[in-house]
Amino acid sequence: MSDLPPDDVPPADLARVRTRPIDGREHLVDRAAFARPVGPDETIGAFLDALPRLLAADALRELADAIAIARANGARVLFGLGGHVIKVGLGPLLADMVETGLVTDLAVNGAAVIHDLEIARIGRTSERVAETITDGRFGMIEETAAAFARIFARGAEVGLGRAVAEELDQGPYPHREDALTLRAVRAGATVTVHVAVGTDTVHAVPGADGAAIGAATHLDFRRLCSVVSWLGEGVFVNVGSAVVLPEVFLKAVSVARNLGATIEGVTAANLDMVQHYRPRVNVCERPVARGITLTGHHELLVPLLRVEALRRLAEHGGPQTPRRG
Repeated sequence: MSDLPPDDVPPADLARVRTRPIDGREHLVDRAAFARPVGPDETIGAFLDALPRLLAADALRELADAIAIARANGARVLFGLGGHVIKVGLGPLLADMVETGLVTDLAVNGAAVIHDLEIARIGRTSERVAETITDGRFGMIEETAAAFARIFARGAEVGLGRAVAEELDQGPYPHREDALTLRAVRAGATVTVHVAVGTDTVHAVPGADGAAIGAATHLDFRRLCSVVSWLGEGVFVNVGSAVVLPEVFLKAVSVARNLGATIEGVTAANLDMVQHYRPRVNVCERPVARGITLTGHHELLVPLLRVEALRRLAEHGGPQTPRRG
């Protein structure tokens, strides 16, 4: 015999539940929005058209259309990039997006230009951090350290992004045509690099000059404030930076508005494998008119976005010269 107290809660009488006809309900999904299979020999355009008209697929189309409309009207499209975007092989593709007029400006973190430079020098980059951190070998690469010592010294005068491009243009870089930074600057884009001292391997090597690093990245921040002041009716896309670039973008918006820029009608997007607080709030919500989030791997999302944006840009008549103000 159990000593537990009796359960005196009666079960609900489901026979009394009121139902309604299915035609009286608002429906969020219609079969007209379903995906359709495409053959292996069909075009990438047919593939994109065959994606469902729902959720992330529609968000991809919305962002592609925002980019196309912005560029067709001469508004600017600014991409913010984390280092992982370069490591997964998207540098040449992003360079093409600048060269074809889809993207007008780049704001990147320190890791992005480190990987960009190493690829340009030896065609390879990245290391096994879990192994090399055990004895302090992680990040201690002579050639990379020496190059960035020169870059930081020059960057204090011309800005960090410009100094990276000059190093790639003039130094021993046989694979420089794969370097996003150089190709973007050659195509007329403003490339700014934003670092927090201690976040990059080249801050922890002989020859690292904290004053020069600070001066170089601060000059780039001021340049970014000018770019953001011209971003009205344009687009900002943050790809793979969870903290540094969302914070830098928010401050640049505040500076630009403080100095008199209106910056209305901006669409912002965050593309990443996981959606974090800062990109969601400081990129897609607080500073802009419209925010779009796409969750997935950069090496899949960015190529799909590029093709869809190029298709839509062609429909809108092609890119116009980016406006200043």
